[in-house]
Amino acid sequence: MSQNPRRRDGARKRPGPRSGARSSEGEAQRAGGHRGPRAGDREGAAPRPAEPPLPDEVTGKELDRSVHQQLRTLSKENAEGVARHLVMVAAHLEADDLDTAMAHAATAVRRAGRVPAAREALGLVAYRQGDYARALAEFRTVRRLSGSSHLLPLMADCERGLGRHGRALDLAGSPEARTLGEAERVELAIVVSGVRRDLGQDDAALLALEVPQLRRGPGAGMHRLHYAYADALLHLGRTAEAREWLLRAVEGDTDNETDAVERLEELDGVRLTDLAPAGDEEAQA
Repeated sequence: MSQNPRRRDGARKRPGPRSGARSSEGEAQRAGGHRGPRAGDREGAAPRPAEPPLPDEVTGKELDRSVHQQLRTLSKENAEGVARHLVMVAAHLEADDLDTAMAHAATAVRRAGRVPAAREALGLVAYRQGDYARALAEFRTVRRLSGSSHLLPLMADCERGLGRHGRALDLAGSPEARTLGEAERVELAIVVSGVRRDLGQDDAALLALEVPQLRRGPGAGMHRLHYAYADALLHLGRTAEAREWLLRAVEGDTDNETDAVERLEELDGVRLTDLAPAGDEEAQA
């Protein structure tokens, strides 16, 4: 959402938070973020966790405009702090530093628990950690707060990760699924294919991926779909066809998001070896 959930579709990483609504801490948080003890705080209450540090060069302006729109419900100071933490979530997700990403995401939620972007960030980190129950709860909250179903593919994948294949298929066939944008529909097809594979329905797994977008060229951003199709073909023993689809995935995967290159090398019998002469290590010691 590394994950390290099960990397069922060959993806090495997933995007950071995209979306964002208002502070769950109420008026106390609207004054501007983390506060210390004050008169009226309950004695014996657990202290707030320390917030992870924010680099000076991170301003929060790096976020999409749509997220800033959601943050407008917060005080100016709090909105800026939450935005900076969300930027750090994305940065640490990219670096696969999930513990630090979680610290920033949890801070964003403490400061702005009713902002969909904050809840989405927390859900994405939990997803990447393989904590599917927590991720699913956060994604449901995002849908309730924002009214958007754009996280439906990840919700279905969480249900799959929890072993609830029927629920995953129900989500994929829901009316909300028909409202998804093209990219989300492609992701949902990949999830459905994985569910069918889990159920031992290998032909149905391949069929689930035969969506109109499959025939697009490798430059159309369809490399994950091409990779998944190649993987399904390999599972059916159709190696020659799978190789052609892996080539398409390699051509389109300019950000090295999948392991298509390695899979292709395996099919072609390429083996990486250490070219250093034996004994060099001892000689240098």
